[in-house]
Amino acid sequence: MFFGVCFSYFLRVNISAAIVPMTQFNAGYASYEYWDSRIKSLVLSSFFWGYVLAQVPASMLARRFGGKIILGGATAVSAVITVFHPLAVVKGDWQLLCFLRVLVGLMQGVVYPCLHTLLARWVPHSERGFLCTFVYSGAQLGTAILLVISGSIFNSNMRWPGIFYISGSIALLWSLIFLLFGCDSPRNSNNISKAERNYIEASTGATEQSEDVDVPWRSIFTSVPFFALIAAHCGFTWGFYTLLTEVPTYLNSALNLDMKSNALLSALPYFVMWILCLILSPIADLLIRHHITSVTVSRKLFNSIGQWIPMMCLIALSYINQTAITLSVVLLTVAIGFNAASFCGYLVNHMDLSPNFAGPLMGITNGISNLLSIFAPLVAGVVIHNEEDPEEWRKVFLITATVYFLCNLLFVVFGKASVQPWNYKLRNVASTSTNNGSTLTSISTIAYENNLTSSTPG
Repeated sequence: MFFGVCFSYFLRVNISAAIVPMTQFNAGYASYEYWDSRIKSLVLSSFFWGYVLAQVPASMLARRFGGKIILGGATAVSAVITVFHPLAVVKGDWQLLCFLRVLVGLMQGVVYPCLHTLLARWVPHSERGFLCTFVYSGAQLGTAILLVISGSIFNSNMRWPGIFYISGSIALLWSLIFLLFGCDSPRNSNNISKAERNYIEASTGATEQSEDVDVPWRSIFTSVPFFALIAAHCGFTWGFYTLLTEVPTYLNSALNLDMKSNALLSALPYFVMWILCLILSPIADLLIRHHITSVTVSRKLFNSIGQWIPMMCLIALSYINQTAITLSVVLLTVAIGFNAASFCGYLVNHMDLSPNFAGPLMGITNGISNLLSIFAPLVAGVVIHNEEDPEEWRKVFLITATVYFLCNLLFVVFGKASVQPWNYKLRNVASTSTNNGSTLTSISTIAYENNLTSSTPG
């Protein structure tokens, strides 16, 4: 699953890297220097149009058919579409490219709901901080690797189309391997012992029977901790994708870095983020296991590190001199790198609140957060008329810092990490009474069935 996330991000990030050489006259291949900031913003944001639409349907499909087949199949389809990006832009200009990016987003929209469904069944509660963060850190490693190799690809004979051919081919290969060897749950796996299966099922709080239970939508949408989780997810996604889509342009236009330097420095923050994921997640688990912090305090602490430290870096970046290239790169690296702490915060909170419905919860929060994130590159396109003007970049950074602050504040005030009552399966309890020889059967109550785990103290 780690490599699945890694290669899925190849399919997401390739356009952010390719947009720079695609719009330069000396690209050595078909170029589109007439694309203005508005068109580039549309191209960069179009992925999210399809991505948002897929979230909730994907989570329901994962519960119904299993995460393996949905995740593997969707990755394969999006990989094939990616390979045709260069042909599409040559034949149909930016409009056809946007259409294909919508389709890729639609397919990639299944990734997080499917992963949450799978991880909620496979990862014990006490190990979620590290193992879930490790899996999701594939996003940062994938982003970093693709950005690092992009400079060499652009300077090779393949030019900018090469990044689409390579990323699509690798993702397609992974999807085939995953479909062959992946497994939806411990119960369906032949590679673990019965004791291991029983341990995992007892320590996750998820049950096989939950697949047949209706999602308690009303309870979910009246849950204050869940709305706090939505806020935290929105803050992270807005900031992450604003920087992901705009940093290559910022380094190229505002800091005047060449293509190869741009590729390396664009990748650096994501390497740092990946390393911090692997450092911070064991610390979060250790604090919980030794009862130094409760689960709720841990989630809020690490989410604050992951959003408020980047907030401070972006505020500082807004006011430094444009010629201070080294300091600018350091601040960007710290801002993006410390996003890693959020993986021990909001990202595992879906499984804290409801192991049985972690997939649908992720579908909802990811859908809403990415719906808002569609506007992140669009806002940048509206604000930035001259990509070399630091004043206009300042506005983008300050807007992002404000979003970080407000969204995490809501999570700190209202968030929780205890299993919610609606996680447990609802069942009808029939009672039978005899009155004058006649038997009357009635439904006496709707009760919560206790699962194998009890609510975790928050």
